[in-house]
Formats: sequence, C-alpha cells, structure tokens
Amino acid sequence: MPSLFVCPVCGGSLVREVGRYACVGGHSFDIAKEHYVNLLPANRQHSKTPGDDKAMAQARTRFLEGGWYGPLRDKLCKLAGEALPQGGALLDAGCGEGWYTAALSAMAAAKGGRTAGVDLSKPAVKKAARRCPQAEIAVASVYHLPLRDSSVDVLADCFSPLAVEEFYRVLKPGGKFLYVVPGPRHLWELKEILYDHPYENEEKVETYPGFAPPEVTAVETSFTLTQAEDIQALYHMTPYTWKTPQEGAKRLEAVERLTLTGQFRIHAMTRL
Repeated sequence: MPSLFVCPVCGGSLVREVGRYACVGGHSFDIAKEHYVNLLPANRQHSKTPGDDKAMAQARTRFLEGGWYGPLRDKLCKLAGEALPQGGALLDAGCGEGWYTAALSAMAAAKGGRTAGVDLSKPAVKKAARRCPQAEIAVASVYHLPLRDSSVDVLADCFSPLAVEEFYRVLKPGGKFLYVVPGPRHLWELKEILYDHPYENEEKVETYPGFAPPEVTAVETSFTLTQAEDIQALYHMTPYTWKTPQEGAKRLEAVERLTLTGQFRIHAMTRL
C-alpha cells in the first residue's frame, strides 16, 4: 500500500510491501522485526548511534508509562482531533518511544486517518513501533523529513527539536502545527534539588515564518513520585542529566518521594 513516507534517496513515493518499503527508483528499505523502517541515509548520520541512547529511552519509557503526563497527552489529542479532518494525515515529529504517538494514532484511526512518527534514536523508534501498530514509524531526522510537500494535516512536536522550515514544507496549507514546550516552572521542585540557584524557563510566544501567530494552551498538573526509581527515571529523561553539577545529582539520589509540578504550553499554529 502507498506510504506516507517517501524515499530519502530520490524522493519518490514509497510503497509498503511484505518486509520492505520500495520506490519506483529501485531503492528498498527493510522493515525491521519491530515493524519500523530506517530512512536515515548514512551521509546524514552525525554519529554511529544518533539520537537518544538506550538508557535514556528506557528512562523515558518507565516514567511516561506511569501516566503522570496524562493531562498533557489528553489535551494534545483533543487539539489534534479538532484539527484533523476525516481521513487526514498526522505526523509526530520526534516521536521518541511513541507514548504520545500511540494516543494520537488511535485518535487518527478513529477518524479514518493515518499517522507517521519519526525519531533519530533507533532504541526509541523500536519501542514506538511496538507501541503503535496503527502508525508508520521510521528512523529519520526532523530536519530532513521523508514526507512529501504539503502531505500532512496535523504535525505534533512534543519536547523535540524545532525544524520550522521542514514542518512548513510537509504541512498542508491550513494544516495545524502543535508545539509542546515546558512552562516557566515545569519540574520546579526537581530543579530546586539539582541546582543551588534554580531559574524559571523563559516564557516565549514566537511567530514563525509561514505560520499564523500561535494560540497557546496551558496545561498544568501536580503529581507525586513515591519510588526513587521513578524519580531517577524522570531525571535521566531530561536534559538535566547532562547539565547538573555532581553535588545536585548526589542530593537527588537521596530523595525517595517527590511532589512535582508539571507545567506545559501547547503552541497551536496554522500553516498559511
């Protein structure tokens, strides 16, 4: 059957066959046993293992499966569902392990639509493909999306890199871009432990070329982690893992219970 993806070599349409994706130009891409496809050409790999590593993927999986970010996922699905036409196409750019993608693809399927997800991390994509049997999942860069021009009705980017020009290219005119970013005091209680002088995230509402000014939806929640393993999973799925002073990381290791603020912003932008 025709795919939402296109060939990353020649740009031709891909057809999903038994065990592979193939294009009319003769290029072929095997479907892995986990049901994903690698569409990242070797000349676009900046390392042997691009994207998040296996440990970060495992940490994110453990934390997200706890459901603490459920209010964000629910609101994201609601906004995507309002924007997705019957039979439309949805892309999760930077899908990670597919926790958000699974809910988005179920919503799209209920409307007769299709979903694709891409991420640079092979360990994450393996998990996403298992979790999202209704979606097409690929290893690919958001800066070189293997999709046709104007082929997507809704594009979601949840805490993933921002590739505005590519997002504009693949979205249809009138399509919706849903960009999820942290609020000013997101995970504030965690930062108070990690840093001697924590600071709020900057609250920015930017307009991007080719998009209407964003409509911002705030999502806020509070949750309590009662196991040290869950606290560490949250920590290791965030950029704080690379930025935290050793003293702050040691302080966090001693914490076994932590109540946290989840503060999110969904910036909804229409492609002009």
